[in-house]
Amino acid sequence: MLLLQLLANGIVTGSALGIVAVSFALIYSTTRVFHVAHAGVFTLGGYLAWSLVRAGVPDLLALAGAMAGCVVLGAAIQRFLYAPLERRGAAQLVVLIASLGTLAVIQNLLAAVYSPDILQFPSAWAGHVFGLGGLRLTGAQLATVGVDFAAFGWVMWFAHGTLLGKRIRAVAANPFLAEITRLEPRRVHVLVMAIASALVCLPGVLGPLDYGLQPYGGVTPLLTATIAMIAGGIGSLAGAFFLAIAIVVLQNLSLLVMPGEWSIGVTFAIFIVFMLFRPRGLFASG
Repeated sequence: MLLLQLLANGIVTGSALGIVAVSFALIYSTTRVFHVAHAGVFTLGGYLAWSLVRAGVPDLLALAGAMAGCVVLGAAIQRFLYAPLERRGAAQLVVLIASLGTLAVIQNLLAAVYSPDILQFPSAWAGHVFGLGGLRLTGAQLATVGVDFAAFGWVMWFAHGTLLGKRIRAVAANPFLAEITRLEPRRVHVLVMAIASALVCLPGVLGPLDYGLQPYGGVTPLLTATIAMIAGGIGSLAGAFFLAIAIVVLQNLSLLVMPGEWSIGVTFAIFIVFMLFRPRGLFASG
């Protein structure tokens, strides 16, 4: 039964990190920006929702308000930071440092406003434990896996079944051709950043419903998401999502045979070996 519980917990956490990976992959494959500040947007979403819930706003409306705030921040970062750097021909290292600086500003502002202590959501339903056979999952965990799988399904439909999604894929595939065919890549970059910021807000809110909020808590999820994006194949949204789940499930199951402090290192070591044999990623074409 412990095996099944660890597996279920891994799928729940993995689906949340899968959405982080999908949103990060969407940004990177389209803009070619290693958007480290995405971890700050992830964290900000949780704090915005927490503030709205504490103010008496219903949970669903608080989630919607947090997503709107993340959309504004993500679009602003692209419009007023990355786009000007691109126009000036800044090197990728300069853009990365700018993104790291933005992440540090977001994290320290959150710590200054809310304190660095862990904050818990005052939502009673999130901590209610449901028994499913021999498994025990909280309301927050059930909401996480349901919403995140639904969000992944929406992303796949959006990317392949809408005109805007196809436009984004065209810009990602060939930025130069997109420019001369008037697909307006710079405008697409802002839209992609807004969409990805709304997506990453979902796990940024639903995860802390279960384990609480911390200003510096977004870096580790982004690291796992980045590994999943690379191992899944850059540009493969499905690869990023399912590899994130696989990584977390493997970490959880490894607890059966080794101490917890070893599990993350061993898991990433396995994926490093995997990348030596499949450097383009599991689901990359070609």
